[in-house]
Amino acid sequence: MNCCGLVTAHKEPVPLKSIDVELEVRDHVSTVVSTLNYENKEDKPLEAVFVFPLPGDAAVCHFSAKIGQTEIVAEVKEKQQAREEYDDALSSGQQAFLLEESDQSPDIFSLSVGSLPPGESSSIRLEYVTELAVQGDDGLRFCLPAVLNPRYQPQGSEAASVQVTSVPASLVPYSLSFSARVSSSHPVTKVESSCSLGPLQYLNTEQTQAMVRLAAGHKFDRDVELLIYYKDAHQPTAVVEAGQASVKPGTLMGDPVVMVSLYPEFPKAVMSTVASCGEFVLLLDRSGSMGCSSNNSKQEETRIGNARDTLLLLLKSLPMGCYFNIYSFGSTYESIFPKSVEYSETTMEEALQTVETMDANLGGTEILRPLKHIYSQSCIPNQPRQLFVFTDGEVGNTKEVLDLVKKNSFSHRCFSFGIGEGASSALINGLAKEGRGHAQFITGTDRMQTKVMQSMRFALQPAVENISVTWDLPKGVSVTVLSPPITTIFQGQRSLVYAQLTGQSSEAAEGSVRVKYSLAGYLTQNQLRFSLKPAEDTGLTIHRLGAQTLIRSLEMEEREHQDGGVKEKVVELSVQSGVSSSFTAFIAVMKSDGKVIQGPLLHRAIPVATGSPLMHTVDSIREGVAILEANRSLVHEKSNHLCILESDISFFSRIKKKLRAVLWKPSDRSLQTDGADYSQTSKLHDTQLHKQPPRDNLLKLVGLQKASGCWLLDPALAAALGRTSEEVEKTKPASVSQEVWATTLALIWLHGFKMDAKEEWEILAAKAVSWLHAQNEPYMTECLEAGNTLLGCKLQKDFLGF
Repeated sequence: MNCCGLVTAHKEPVPLKSIDVELEVRDHVSTVVSTLNYENKEDKPLEAVFVFPLPGDAAVCHFSAKIGQTEIVAEVKEKQQAREEYDDALSSGQQAFLLEESDQSPDIFSLSVGSLPPGESSSIRLEYVTELAVQGDDGLRFCLPAVLNPRYQPQGSEAASVQVTSVPASLVPYSLSFSARVSSSHPVTKVESSCSLGPLQYLNTEQTQAMVRLAAGHKFDRDVELLIYYKDAHQPTAVVEAGQASVKPGTLMGDPVVMVSLYPEFPKAVMSTVASCGEFVLLLDRSGSMGCSSNNSKQEETRIGNARDTLLLLLKSLPMGCYFNIYSFGSTYESIFPKSVEYSETTMEEALQTVETMDANLGGTEILRPLKHIYSQSCIPNQPRQLFVFTDGEVGNTKEVLDLVKKNSFSHRCFSFGIGEGASSALINGLAKEGRGHAQFITGTDRMQTKVMQSMRFALQPAVENISVTWDLPKGVSVTVLSPPITTIFQGQRSLVYAQLTGQSSEAAEGSVRVKYSLAGYLTQNQLRFSLKPAEDTGLTIHRLGAQTLIRSLEMEEREHQDGGVKEKVVELSVQSGVSSSFTAFIAVMKSDGKVIQGPLLHRAIPVATGSPLMHTVDSIREGVAILEANRSLVHEKSNHLCILESDISFFSRIKKKLRAVLWKPSDRSLQTDGADYSQTSKLHDTQLHKQPPRDNLLKLVGLQKASGCWLLDPALAAALGRTSEEVEKTKPASVSQEVWATTLALIWLHGFKMDAKEEWEILAAKAVSWLHAQNEPYMTECLEAGNTLLGCKLQKDFLGF
């Protein structure tokens, strides 16, 4: 066959030509419209199958297809029924379109375009709505996943796998255009991205509306991430959305729905104190993919290397009197201590020595087993458990993992970190949501240390208890809460509540919602009053987000109890609201002219970008060989860079025959590919472990701090400060101890030269200040003056609380 135009790695024509995405952001809610343009340049009808990522919390609410001048809008139906209708349509020569969510992870979808005639073009319109997550720096994060890394399926898993046809980003054979329109009641101060953007264009003089576009030539080497900043935006709000006029009142889509955004403010007396207790359990992904570059512009920086630096900061920031342990996992898992130990100089140093030897050499990504082990460990009395999970999120059993975290949510808070492009948003956000914690994503040029220390501040906040939400509404109006109960609250972080309002009221009527909770012995409440008058021009965005919230809660309930009645509720709600679920799918069958499409049906798997060349080149074999040696079903084909991962039979049972998978069953012999012997793969880790660039002076200084918070006066400290040992020792006031002098110098240097990284060292510096206060040093003023003179700084005593 002579191929022209876009082709796959197998030299087969690619029917997907381009993807156009339009994003509309209103305050902290976004609507995304994606148009996928297909063209069949072959001489036979074909079926195109495209497996692609979406945000894990997206509510997919519209799917339509247009061929020529004919457009058909898909319906939501029970999944098996939709699949049968799709297959029946193809068997009878009709055109059909099917969109379905993975059974294993809600952030993976499959789009099947069936019986596209020779020479015909079609466009698929996909629409979804999603909430924008608040980041530690108050930015709102939107992410358009453009990268789908193969998901690792644990050995012995009963669920079969998601089949992903993927290629290196440079070989993605279709284009992407992206534009975003942002509007808010508050001025838009800036929009940032790890991708190249055109200039921000304001659309009005108040700067409350703006537009930005993705620069041409996006290479699919990263997700399209936007960070949107408003002026004074994070205030409690409530938006009421009118129901559909054509739908009967008393139903979810027929009644008004309110979205309440709460930003609780904690008493200053509580926020001025930092927790001095807790059990901190750190769980680090050491699968092969963690050996990938962590920065698109600095190839020498690896994910695992940055994780080691981050663990250094975390360990130095832990409070005296707490307990801790560090677990790492891949195909197996291990821990530094048999169980959590008390934090001291001895245990901290032992942990740091082990961390320095950690590399991405443990094979696959089996996170379930270490989590089960952690949860089997008894909690320590009066030491609240805080779990930190670091992973690139490439797992195939997402729902099973989240169910386990939810089951144990009463015993801990979970803080999750998605590392690198293509990390599963369903896993990372789900871990934090079900574990009553906070999620962060580290992509592009983000510093992992900054984001992790932002979450560390949340972990050190006292746990909020006895949370209750009460409503005060006019007579004749009742409320049905769609969101699960609020289980965690953090200072400065948003909590969203969706509720259905049933009954009649005047447009001038008002309601209120009150949140009560106890915090470190303080009984606190926050109240928000709001108008019941529906907002204008919101469409059904809030209804769909409310429906999706309820659907996800019911799906988890069904998995927990295996209740067929709950499944029926999900299907009914999904069909009624037009929002997809794990039990439903969008189906459209073109029946306009009755013509039957003749000829054998060709099948084409549309490749999606993977964020890591590691997944594709046999020369970069760290993950591939480790997984194969562990008897996993990951396949790497050197000649055409095609990577297919096998799992999730229920999701792809029909597609399985159609995708050209090469399944390799490893034996006990040394793995050989194309005549090359890779049996000594593990030796590569020893040579690569120390290739991480040298630590900067900040991390060098942090590495010298003792568990108590102080520094010792030695040549290493002098070097980190940029001075000689003689200079440091000669200028020490005679009446001041060496430790006090060294600690004071370290604090002066941090404030004088590293204010741009204050979020990273602020907690450990507070520990150092507490240590200084405990010394009752009478000559602190003299000590500070001498230190400022030596380092050329002007730090005032009040910065240290003196």
